[in-house]
Amino acid sequence: MKEAPSGPNGRSSAPATTPAPASPPARFVHLHLHTEYSLLDGACRVADVVAACKKMDMPAVAISDHGNMFGAVEFYAAAKAAGVKPIMGCELYLAPGDRRDKEARGLREGAYHLLLLAMNLEGYRNLIKLTTIGYLEGFYRKPRIDKAALSKFSAGLICTSTCLGGEIPTTLLQADYAAAKECAETYLRIFGPDRFFIELQNHGIPEQAQTNPELNDLARKLGVATIATNDVHYLAHDDEPAHQVLCCISTRDKLANPERFRLQTDQFYLKSPQEMAAALPEYPDALAGTLRVAEMCNVDLDFGKRYAPVFRPPQEKTADDYLKELVYAGAKERYGEITEELRERIDYELSVISSKGFSSYFLIVWDFVRFARENDIPAVARGSGCSTVVGYCLRISGVDPLHYGLYFERFMDPERDEMPDIDIDMCQDRRAEVIEYVRQKYGHVAQIITFGRLKARAAIRDICRVLDISLADADRVAKLIPEELKMTIDKAIAREPELRRIHDTDENFRKVLDIGKRLEGLARHASVHAAGVVIADQPLDTLVPLHRQADAKDVTTQFEGPMVEKIGLLKMDFLGLRTLSQIHLACKLIRKNHGVQIDLDKLDLADPRVYEILARGDTRGVFQFESGGMRDVLMKMKPNRIYDLIAANALFRPGPMEYIDEYIARKHGRTQWTTPHATMTEVLKETYGIMVYQEQVSRLVNRLGDVPLRRAFRLAKAISKKKTSDIDKEREPFLAGCEKNGVKRDVGQQIFEDILKFGGYAFNKAHSTGYAVVAFQTAYLKTYYPVEFMAALLTYETGNTDKIAEYIDECRRVRLPDGSAGIAVLPPDVNESDEAFTVVYREEGIKGSRDQGIKKEATSTSIPRSLDPSIPSSRRGLIRFGLAAIAGVGHKAVAAILGAREKAGRFRDIFDFCERVDLTAVNRSVIEALIKAGAFDSTGAVRRALVNVIDKAMELGGEAQRDKAAGQLTMFGDFSAVAAAPPPTIGTEEWTDAEMLAYEKATLGFYITKHPLTQHEQLIRGYSSIDSAGLVRTGEGQKIVLGGLVSKTRMVSIKHGRSAGKKMLIATIEDFAGATEAIVFPENLDEFQPLLKPDAIVFIEGDVDRRREAPSIRTARIIPLERVRQELSKSVIVRLRTGAMSAENLPKLKDLARHVRGPVPLYFEVQTPDGLLATLRGRESASILPTAEALAQMELLVGAGNVRCEAARGVLAAN
Repeated sequence: MKEAPSGPNGRSSAPATTPAPASPPARFVHLHLHTEYSLLDGACRVADVVAACKKMDMPAVAISDHGNMFGAVEFYAAAKAAGVKPIMGCELYLAPGDRRDKEARGLREGAYHLLLLAMNLEGYRNLIKLTTIGYLEGFYRKPRIDKAALSKFSAGLICTSTCLGGEIPTTLLQADYAAAKECAETYLRIFGPDRFFIELQNHGIPEQAQTNPELNDLARKLGVATIATNDVHYLAHDDEPAHQVLCCISTRDKLANPERFRLQTDQFYLKSPQEMAAALPEYPDALAGTLRVAEMCNVDLDFGKRYAPVFRPPQEKTADDYLKELVYAGAKERYGEITEELRERIDYELSVISSKGFSSYFLIVWDFVRFARENDIPAVARGSGCSTVVGYCLRISGVDPLHYGLYFERFMDPERDEMPDIDIDMCQDRRAEVIEYVRQKYGHVAQIITFGRLKARAAIRDICRVLDISLADADRVAKLIPEELKMTIDKAIAREPELRRIHDTDENFRKVLDIGKRLEGLARHASVHAAGVVIADQPLDTLVPLHRQADAKDVTTQFEGPMVEKIGLLKMDFLGLRTLSQIHLACKLIRKNHGVQIDLDKLDLADPRVYEILARGDTRGVFQFESGGMRDVLMKMKPNRIYDLIAANALFRPGPMEYIDEYIARKHGRTQWTTPHATMTEVLKETYGIMVYQEQVSRLVNRLGDVPLRRAFRLAKAISKKKTSDIDKEREPFLAGCEKNGVKRDVGQQIFEDILKFGGYAFNKAHSTGYAVVAFQTAYLKTYYPVEFMAALLTYETGNTDKIAEYIDECRRVRLPDGSAGIAVLPPDVNESDEAFTVVYREEGIKGSRDQGIKKEATSTSIPRSLDPSIPSSRRGLIRFGLAAIAGVGHKAVAAILGAREKAGRFRDIFDFCERVDLTAVNRSVIEALIKAGAFDSTGAVRRALVNVIDKAMELGGEAQRDKAAGQLTMFGDFSAVAAAPPPTIGTEEWTDAEMLAYEKATLGFYITKHPLTQHEQLIRGYSSIDSAGLVRTGEGQKIVLGGLVSKTRMVSIKHGRSAGKKMLIATIEDFAGATEAIVFPENLDEFQPLLKPDAIVFIEGDVDRRREAPSIRTARIIPLERVRQELSKSVIVRLRTGAMSAENLPKLKDLARHVRGPVPLYFEVQTPDGLLATLRGRESASILPTAEALAQMELLVGAGNVRCEAARGVLAAN
């Protein structure tokens, strides 16, 4: 329990009593203990508790977390494994009255504390019931039960008077002994004298010194036993300072606050029996009582039992028969002819599934995947679920295991009784519909809890806040910790020299880091798992405690995923995959715009046009192949078959990445390869002799060493996890099998060593295959329907401004089916935009009613044409921003606009708009945002003038709507049809370009009409070695040049190091692909700051800083736009063309070159007599400084377009 502070510092000491030397070792077990699952209150890790109890020779230990059983199964399994008896308990919250009453009655937490321990399975199940009631029925500040629930579910439970927060001690502290006795008698009536105990504690708190004699007296009078406990919240005495910080993290308080909530003393740790005897020397019977309670508690959980629901087949068929019927029907659809090989594989899989009782499982998965498919919700298996032909025939998976060489044993080990695990990817938007279908059909369904943990970075930030260290300093140190899955503070200190220096030299941060080591990894909060769902054959609260967050709807289990599986519940992962949603939306748009229904299962996976874009690295938006590193791999690999994509997916990971170049060299015949044995050659030919997949490892072990596939897969897993003992067990059987198959022992040894070397990096081929197929589907859509595909990508990245900027940039350069490039992305439009990004097709040459600004920009864009012959070649596809993308325009406003447009067609002007839309949903601020975003441009009016008439338009529109509502009619009919008076004139004065762009950026987050950089695009792209989106693919310290617009700057003070106290500048540089930060250090500030004015266009030269989450640039040089040619050109090339230059100008050209000498080499491109172009270097002295003036003079001499500069990314025109 938690205690309130007493005294100014709230600390006192426990009695320093030591047992007499002659006394035998005290026997004692802890019955009141809070693990990390008493969130941000307990700091004991389960494994550490069990190990400490074992070390102290304690025969048992209890778990009693506050109000929950989050850690119960983990604790049970760990204690059993260590040979310590687990006692399952919980310190519940007891409402002072009815659990449904939301009142505190003077109690800080709105409840008393009540310790319950399970004696047997019935007690354990009642504990499950009570903790469930607390969350689902009694939640008020805390999950509370009441005495009615306690009475109903008391069987098999032991109850104690608990700590000072219990009802009995609280009443004693109110000096009401009679009332306390009456409370105790109530518990005695519920539990009886054998199951009710008085609890005695001594943490050195005065209140305990007061109540212990009274409690002991009460126990004597009532004839009940006492037990001694320590209210354990942390493991060791020296964990107490870290625990104080943990409590402050929980309450969002500062450690320096004397009024903060905290435990009163430093005695709330896992004490030894001797320390407990010293703390309570007057109560030896209470210590012995703990052993008696431990003997009474015997909960045995059966982890071998399953509670999966049973699928009810039609017409009284068995699950086995119905599954077989469905599979063979599906096989006929999938394969046509059922060959002997196919029949053998199906029958083998069905026999294993049936023997393990998993037919119902497959039917349940088939059932909800079928529901999804029939309701147009994409859903498909991923990972090992692709390895079963049964799953493929049931259309659970879209990957044919026979075609790709995938083995059933990878999915299910015939010798083990583990539940199968088919993870299903589905459309993220409609995942809830599938879960609801399962809930309606099977009834006993819940989502699964997951715990957010104090990861190293987050722990540092939390601790700094508690210790009142500045946010900037906290961020600086936290960002020194690499963002890796299993990163710890110790690992980070070992790896990062700057962090190690801070730890060694900065006393404040040494304290932060040392506390962080104690707290990192602890559970911080509970939430709903993104995918996991459990389904049972009976009410869930008979098997697993349930949980619901305050004010939430979702009911979850209190056990995490691995624990619900451990207790025999069926867990399924319904994973919302954004890519499936994007594919689905793209296909809908294609169907709408082209009348083409795409069957993704029937795509030609050998389509050369699709492999062309993959080989070009044109893969932004292509699933799994978007990153710069992967694009580089594809451009080198030049994939031309699906197997290359599968291999690329598997190899592009730490470890096997070193074999990518070898794979590519072998694929293109630059390197020949051999293996020690023909069987090895056959198994590895798909990957050119490189062991890429676990399936290959298993097949080699199986075919060469006669090891059954099920054991071969176990060996493959053991190799990947470096389990030496498991590997050694299979070495000799493998070698013996090799000899039996005619392979010499020394060759067998070599092969086994090769398997160990390469197999450690081998990947699950089923997983890689499933994702490679999805990748191909996205590449197909990008190849043939780029407009719809890019619109779908943009829609599902709404809110991610970096991705939107990257994909808009991709739209400008994407290759179209007709060979041209570029899709125009236009502002939103009240007459064309839907809620999300909208595809619009127009006849080429037909302009909108207003041919200005964006319209001109759009017309200049290359025109895409579909390959579909039904689409006239004169049509061009464009993408419009959706109305919901405009800041300040909510869903209600969008619905009102779309509803009005659907009802009566396009809006003629702003007055027509205000007359027809619901002005309570579309208010003035919404209309202003629409105008500033360009959404009224199609009406022909200019934006500035539109803003000026908003109020008048709304006034007239409101009057018209009120008149309609009042039913005013004239002799000619409806009032609105009368041409009363023309609307006020809309002016023609427009904002400046700068103003228009600023408003677009404010309302949409992007420049759409044009980009401030557009007129300099050739220079920006040409002289930049990388764009902002590409920085994430660079390495620490890589030298780069990036051009862009200075959007903002800020000055910051340096807190630490040799520059402490000095100022540095951080500039945000925007380019076509996004934005990045450039850092200017103090030594360069005076020189560089004048160049970094807002809206200046500059080139930043420097090296990449990857030590933080987002990469930035350490600035070494800044080149203004006007100096970029002379500063960054690699050479100047002058083309000497017959007819373009007169003979008398040649000497003038030489004179000019001499006058503008500089560092940039000058080349001449001349035509040889046979018509070929030759590039010749001038004399050594022929190097120039290519200023704008010099280049212009050269063009006057040699003709326009004949002077070019070589930049980082190609050759550019000089002007």
